[in-house]
Amino acid sequence: MGEEELKKVQSQTPPVAAPPLPEEHTPVQAPNDVASNKSLVPLPDDKVSHSKPPATVEKVPDPGVEKGSGVSIDRDAVLARVEKEKRLALIKAWEDSEKNKAENKAYKKLSTIGAWENRKRASVEAQLKKIEEKFEKKKAEYAEKMNNKKAEIHKAAEEKRASVEAKRGEDLLKVEEAAVKFRATGNAPKKLFGWFSC
Repeated sequence: MGEEELKKVQSQTPPVAAPPLPEEHTPVQAPNDVASNKSLVPLPDDKVSHSKPPATVEKVPDPGVEKGSGVSIDRDAVLARVEKEKRLALIKAWEDSEKNKAENKAYKKLSTIGAWENRKRASVEAQLKKIEEKFEKKKAEYAEKMNNKKAEIHKAAEEKRASVEAKRGEDLLKVEEAAVKFRATGNAPKKLFGWFSC
């Protein structure tokens, strides 16, 4: 960058206090800071990055580890905790396994019960259908018998009507013959309405 560009950039940004410098750097006076000649700018160093200061890493002590105690106590506490976690994990796995077994067993039994129910229901429905078919067959047989009886009754009635009609025809014929005979002889009948007496 040229000096003019550097001046423009520095005039646009407000002055910032520089971070503390290591002892090997010597402070240099800022070229554009006329108001306060006391602000210092470090000399550029190829090894130091100007973007961010290096982050410090703090070591966080383990809460189970106490200062001043021996390594064996810390190790024993960690091992005990690991053993406890392992035991709890095994118990949890066993519990899940047993629960799954119980669920599978119950599901299997429920499936068996459902299949049994379906078979029994189908059997009962088949029996009901057979009974209905029997009733339908008997109903048809009874209906046929009743229709035959009706036909027989009708036939008997027709026969009786025919015999009554025949008797009436005979009676009317006898009356007409007697009337012709009386007319021919000139005699009067002895009993009037004798034929129709009650």
